[in-house]
Amino acid sequence: MPIDARAALAAAPRRAEIAWNHKDVQLYHLGLGAGVPATDPDELRYTLESRLQVLPSFATVAGAGTAAFGGMGADGIDVDLAAVLHGGQSVRVHRPIPVTGRAVQTSKVAAVYDKGKAAVIVLRTEAHDDEGPLWTNDAQIFVRGEGGFGGERGPSGRLALPDRAPDRTAERPIREDQALLYRLSGDWNPLHADPAFAKLAGFDRPILHGLCTYGMVLKAVTDTLLDGDVSRIAAYRTRFAGVVFPGETLRIRMWRVGDGRVQVAVTAAGRDDAPVLADTLVEHS
Repeated sequence: MPIDARAALAAAPRRAEIAWNHKDVQLYHLGLGAGVPATDPDELRYTLESRLQVLPSFATVAGAGTAAFGGMGADGIDVDLAAVLHGGQSVRVHRPIPVTGRAVQTSKVAAVYDKGKAAVIVLRTEAHDDEGPLWTNDAQIFVRGEGGFGGERGPSGRLALPDRAPDRTAERPIREDQALLYRLSGDWNPLHADPAFAKLAGFDRPILHGLCTYGMVLKAVTDTLLDGDVSRIAAYRTRFAGVVFPGETLRIRMWRVGDGRVQVAVTAAGRDDAPVLADTLVEHS
């Protein structure tokens, strides 16, 4: 079997030292579309070093983007990368991420689920510095054709949308060059930049990084419902439900669904609200 679940779960965590500074944070925020209008005080919290705060989703690119797939080289994992899809992502921050920092990051396979015709590998990346834990990232990696090995099916994680109008709706345009800027934070996959490569993958043009959409949506929720204060965010999870292209507009619908929770649905506004992110939840103080 290309996936040996027992060996993967027993493998020792991989360890790496990572570092970042205000330029990495600013570049990441700009890749999410921050800074429009450039002199808006609310946007300067994401772009000006003297006022800078760090969106928790930055944890997915800290250390040049190793968080999402840091465990794919573990023992027991030998799969065709052409069959791999990034199915979902979650991040939990244990305290606000500093603007400049150094940390030790460990990556391991936290779970392997058998979905029948596919397998889902949960790659967990944890970071801590001298003051203690910083964040925990879980990337859900969907591997087509690798199921049927008799493992646990795992939780579904599906969230039914509230049966009422959203509390707030925001629209966020995606710049034509946004994928080109976002990839400078560490995801160099040519699928997001090279039209010829995108056609080989079945798309008529390059698509936006799923984790770019992920960050854009968290920023929109923060600015719309959390007074722009990233320190209020405790956790954020989503399932990648569809692609989005540079030049399109995201429609982001938000529901307050209890104390400290916001449920979100994200669609491509210009494509009959085709789903982009689903089962999306922000936990906050």
